[in-house]
Amino acid sequence: MTFSATKKAKLSVTYSKRLREVTEDDITFTEEDADGLLLPHNDALVISLNVLDFKIKRVLVDPGCSANIIQWKLLEQAKLTGSIIPATKLLVGFNLASVITQGEILLLTDAEGVTKTNLFEAVDGYMGYNIILDRPWLYEMKAVPSTNHQLLKFPTPEGIKQIRGDQHATREMNAISVSNSKGKELNT
Repeated sequence: MTFSATKKAKLSVTYSKRLREVTEDDITFTEEDADGLLLPHNDALVISLNVLDFKIKRVLVDPGCSANIIQWKLLEQAKLTGSIIPATKLLVGFNLASVITQGEILLLTDAEGVTKTNLFEAVDGYMGYNIILDRPWLYEMKAVPSTNHQLLKFPTPEGIKQIRGDQHATREMNAISVSNSKGKELNT
């Protein structure tokens, strides 16, 4: 094809909108999913999760971060500190406060029969939650969290499974946080 022939050729591109049907495996949230919640609320999504052979409570589901985090004291109690891979990383929060990790560890998580091995950053010090599950775990599970419905839903070979959030634990954590901050001044 010559240049002049190319100029004369007409190119037609048609875009069609692909309609998608909802199947049984689609993850959706309905008003019924919020039944039993204390409303109105703005609670974080806090669940319980099986890690190794332990049921861990106060697990924060936070899709806004990029690292799964576990408290060092939890690893000590489970006698797993010998399995920690030495690696230090600097984790920075939204207020630019930072913490240096003590290492990382691969842990088996079990969510309603779905078992995955995930990398966790071990942090020494108080963070309020035993574990913070972030994007790596959510992506691995193909999970969709809804703080509004206090639910975490994810696909399994048997269909969509879910883990309900623990509003009581969330509100306890908020009460502790508020009581710890009373009497502190704002430095602006």
